[in-house]
Amino acid sequence: MSTNDWIVALLAELSRLDAHVEQHAAPGLGPAQLITLPTDDWGILGKEAARAGCRWVAGWGEDAGNDEVHISACFEKDGAYLLARTIVHRATPILLSHTPYFPGADRPERHTQDMFGMAFMDHPDARRWTRHQAWKDSEYPLRRDFPAAGHPPAQTPGDHDYKFFFAHGSGVYEIPVGPVHAGIIEPGHFRFQAMGEQVLNLEERLGYAHKGIEKIAEGRDPEGLARLAGRVSGDTTVAHAWAACLAMERAADVEVPERALFLRALMCERERVANHLGDISAILNDVAFSFGFYQFGRLREDWQRLSREAFGHRFMMDRVVPGGVAVDLDAASIPRMREQLPVFRKQLDKLMAIINESPSVEDRLVTTGVLKPEHAKALGCLGYVGRASGVDLDVRRDTPYAPYDRLKVTVPVYHYGDVAARVRVRAEECRAAFELIEAVLDGLPAGPVRAAWRAPAAGAEGLGIVEGWRGEILTYVRFGEGGGIARFFPRDPSWTTWPAIELLIHDNIVPDFPVCNKSVNGSYSGHDL
Repeated sequence: MSTNDWIVALLAELSRLDAHVEQHAAPGLGPAQLITLPTDDWGILGKEAARAGCRWVAGWGEDAGNDEVHISACFEKDGAYLLARTIVHRATPILLSHTPYFPGADRPERHTQDMFGMAFMDHPDARRWTRHQAWKDSEYPLRRDFPAAGHPPAQTPGDHDYKFFFAHGSGVYEIPVGPVHAGIIEPGHFRFQAMGEQVLNLEERLGYAHKGIEKIAEGRDPEGLARLAGRVSGDTTVAHAWAACLAMERAADVEVPERALFLRALMCERERVANHLGDISAILNDVAFSFGFYQFGRLREDWQRLSREAFGHRFMMDRVVPGGVAVDLDAASIPRMREQLPVFRKQLDKLMAIINESPSVEDRLVTTGVLKPEHAKALGCLGYVGRASGVDLDVRRDTPYAPYDRLKVTVPVYHYGDVAARVRVRAEECRAAFELIEAVLDGLPAGPVRAAWRAPAAGAEGLGIVEGWRGEILTYVRFGEGGGIARFFPRDPSWTTWPAIELLIHDNIVPDFPVCNKSVNGSYSGHDL
């Protein structure tokens, strides 16, 4: 059975319901098929896509001028993607919401509401999400007539009127945490309702790290956009830059040299390992297992030092560029990377054995912060969060892009959904990455590492979907006149995993929140854009 069969069936059902759907050829959109439909049929699309068992991937808007706002939503099932688009007029910016059918659409639709002035009917939550109090009610930052610098007041009003969920009763009390935290993490607010030490409810308030990424992308050249994409979330600089470059390359029909594709995969897998090692270290620190904290931190440092020596940067920032990569891998680095792998395999195995045999660690991680499989599926959680809760999807394997289309990708999946499972998935993903790195080094072709760039026509669009270390990254790009960027939308996996914390923390104790939060480790920066 073809992976696209569900798209054929969905379009047939929409036609039966008298929805006016048009299919379009869009080679720049890569794995996605493009359809357009009128606003009146937008709600029907959401309902039928949910009925068909699809996953809601992402949604975004674009001010097309002429009083038009283009609204897009992407769906996925069985590795096949469907990109749906409708046109809304700014005079009547009303559209039916997909949130009643896909809970994961909640915050993205509210982001579109805040940035474009959309009104999503039937949406269960009309509160501001991204804007806070930084702009007036009549100002919408992603409309064309809004300047990138905005119209900042002398002092931005506090956001104290945000209506958090309120629980009351005998013995119920409230704990506000953040948005400014101890340490160096970015800002985010968490509002707990608890009884004794048991958490009854948690509600997040994010958006404090909003940087205007989508707005300041407008007018950039391709190389400038790649640099910006690499800073959407600094710990995912390789994967975000890759997704953006893939989208631009598809739009411009630029063929990337084989060696550059293999080097991108090598850097992306090294990024994956570094972050997983760092996360395991931080999780163990949160349960006061200092030995594990130090040892995994040591491994991460050694791993990143070799990345710096081989690619000139610990995080490999600005190494993925339009048309290929900015630096080649010298011959001396290849044996060093080969020699590193068995050492890390052995040490990872020993350390995980110690963790698994430690009663104190087991007591803090096992059955803590359980994300039920049905909740992970409803939110669209992927990456280590989804895989720890039974969601078996990896873009490298299920919608493969070069060079993963010729490599074997092992995907660990558990069904326990607790912190311990999220740690185990990370460790197994490190082992799988070691195998991929070996395969990449074995198959690394000779040749150039960058192709010449050619500017696409105005209006050319591209879609890049890659597997970052947190999971699926989707990036949309449209070019304007003169080869500059007209629209850039990066969807970090954190959009789907931040809401999961509000669910998995239920009935846990307040002191377990730090380890639950770290086991998900959503990116504030990647979410807040």
